[in-house]
Amino acid sequence: MVKLAQGRRVLRRHEPTPARMCAFRVLQRTFGEDAYADRAFRAEAERAGLDARDRAFAQRLAYGAIQNRRTLDYVIMQLSSRRVESIDLPVLNALRLGIYQVALLDAVPDHAAVDQAVDLAKHGGRGGHRLVNAVMRRATREAGDLIAQLTDNSPAEAAVRHSHPEWIVRMWWDALGQTETIALLERDNGPSENAVRVNELLVTPAEVAEQLADQDVSTRPAEDIPEGLVVTGLFDAHGSKLFKEGAIMPQSRASMLVARTLDPQPGDLVLDLCAAPGGKTTHIAALMRNEGQVVAVEKHGGRAKALGENCERMGVTCVTVREEDAADVDGEFDRVLLDAPCSDLGTLQSRPDVRWKKDENTVARLAEEQARLLDAAAERVRPGGTLVYSTCTISPEENERQIERFLERRADFRSDTQTQLLPHRDGTDGFFIARLLKAG
Repeated sequence: MVKLAQGRRVLRRHEPTPARMCAFRVLQRTFGEDAYADRAFRAEAERAGLDARDRAFAQRLAYGAIQNRRTLDYVIMQLSSRRVESIDLPVLNALRLGIYQVALLDAVPDHAAVDQAVDLAKHGGRGGHRLVNAVMRRATREAGDLIAQLTDNSPAEAAVRHSHPEWIVRMWWDALGQTETIALLERDNGPSENAVRVNELLVTPAEVAEQLADQDVSTRPAEDIPEGLVVTGLFDAHGSKLFKEGAIMPQSRASMLVARTLDPQPGDLVLDLCAAPGGKTTHIAALMRNEGQVVAVEKHGGRAKALGENCERMGVTCVTVREEDAADVDGEFDRVLLDAPCSDLGTLQSRPDVRWKKDENTVARLAEEQARLLDAAAERVRPGGTLVYSTCTISPEENERQIERFLERRADFRSDTQTQLLPHRDGTDGFFIARLLKAG
């Protein structure tokens, strides 16, 4: 597939670029194998050996095409006169990537997007490249106008225009109103904030910022979070030396606010339920300066193992990992965190496929499980202690109404603070965080 010329690797004609091939494989795995897009991307980028610039481009292509799937499929149906269900998946994904580039991504010349989409379709086999060539050439002339003509005056229209399932749009429309909902939908289809938490058990934020600056990576302090840095340049946190050495944890500012709301103190006895993969657990330990005890509970064996590995990587010594159900924990604790399983609808920028994996029944099922876990967590709080309930979703049934029902059941608790972060307003993930105080 490649040849060498004067010591350089040169692409032959009809070979997709490594970045586009990486993005294509992520779409294939996401829509063909039901893989998680973020995990598939990390694996495929590592497999391709992409440098920072190509990795960033591949991620933008893959995530953008997945996020905008519904809008792109509408365009494909208009230009091909075929239902997307009748198009072979490799051909469909080549079209999604190609039309995303010509209609929604300004940085790519049309001819490059057309040629590469055709090459990807050839790579997928079955002769679909002819359909891709015809549709892509029409797309360069018509796709932008087709999208511009879409309106968002109702949830049904906004679902197509802004590429979300209609049930999510209706839920937000009812909770937030039309203007806020459209702003949120638009923000969901862009890149996520790139933030890291500095592990102050090992290093200071200033030292990490200096090391990143030496790599030409720009950062700025996270507002109101002394240990947080927002990265404004290209940076692969998971693949970095700083990550391997335990100096940083990739974590949104919203996620960092959870441990800050819990406010653990050195010497506290803390219970962290549903704790994997350990971002909040290790944050709690750092805020406690490794003094006291954190019991981190995770039901699933593989996730519990990952939790322990993250604690070890980050030099955390005050955490005990238990593999068990949250309802089976005994004892009383000064502070309890329940970062509950949720619909993840506040993370649609960094988890682009989540919107396509959930439905209305998901929310109802999760709300029941959250109530069970919240009741179990409440039993573990000592008199005068603190309970923090958090989710990474924007869903009243899982958030505000969940807390309302809990307080009706438990007169011995009162609400101290409740916060719903919104990506379009706060520039970070859409977390809900409630701090509840138990009577002394």
